[in-house]
Amino acid sequence: MTGPAIRNIVVGVLRDDATPEQAETALAALRGLRVEGVSYELRTGLDVGLRDGNASYALTADFASEDDYRVYDLDEEHNRIRRELFAPISASIQRIQIRL
Repeated sequence: MTGPAIRNIVVGVLRDDATPEQAETALAALRGLRVEGVSYELRTGLDVGLRDGNASYALTADFASEDDYRVYDLDEEHNRIRRELFAPISASIQRIQIRL
């Protein structure tokens, strides 16, 4: 293991023509993703609408190390999900990785 544990946080806003169902389909694809050799804990969800102006969806993924995060980030299927499921429905996507 190289480096400290990492939490990846992603927050997205849906395009006006996208639906929460499309976002849930994309999030479900990530929940089903298994990256060989990498163990991580993933949590996802759609905004429940408690405040105006919120983002539409979010996820957090905790990795044991920076190396594990990098393997996940470069994974071919992970990038296909981002490209084919998230990019077409998202007006914006913000990411941050923090040390735990």
